Amino acid sequence: MVSTTGIIGIALIALGLVLTPGPNMVYLVSRSVTQGRRAGLVSLLGVAAGFAVYLAAAVAGIATVFVLVPALYTTVKLAGAAYLLWLAWQAMRPGGHSPFTPAPLPADPNRRLFTMGLVTNLLNPKIAILYVSLLPQFIDPARGSVAVQSLLLGSTQIAVALTVNAMIVLTAGGLAGFLARRPVWLRVQRLLTGTVLAALAVRIAADRSRAAVAVP
Repeated sequence: MVSTTGIIGIALIALGLVLTPGPNMVYLVSRSVTQGRRAGLVSLLGVAAGFAVYLAAAVAGIATVFVLVPALYTTVKLAGAAYLLWLAWQAMRPGGHSPFTPAPLPADPNRRLFTMGLVTNLLNPKIAILYVSLLPQFIDPARGSVAVQSLLLGSTQIAVALTVNAMIVLTAGGLAGFLARRPVWLRVQRLLTGTVLAALAVRIAADRSRAAVAVP
């Protein structure tokens, strides 16, 4: 059975990641502000499905593939870093926008909202790296089934991420209105978001660590 320390550790990492601006936050906030809380919650269901895919892969031991093919892991990291840099540029460039001031979007049906939430999460480099490199660090083969430990740790991460993301969806409209009435704060938020995204991208790209895997 996974240790209490491992559960707490992965929960803290999950909390830190979900509070850091990234693709999931940008999509959920923009959709919630433009189309309402219900659309944001449907999108969040898609994000949840993406987490389930990562969890299933972790339980199946997919991290082993990245250990055996280091070039594939490197490609995933660099592609994710490039995506985060693009998001940072969108926030910081002259005339750029904040996720709390999204451009008008057509109202999407529930099926598309769900699908976009799923795809956004599957392409989220923060989540990919969490499941490929960080989660295995909390697994101790001496404590029993690696698959069961992966399931418990992944479920903890999902519970934390969905709880915080649901709070973001439910409060996005109010926060957007608050920032709209305070242009200086909105510019600060854009700068902060862009800086965090860029720093995260550089850190991911510069990280020379390899994929980790727990061996049963």
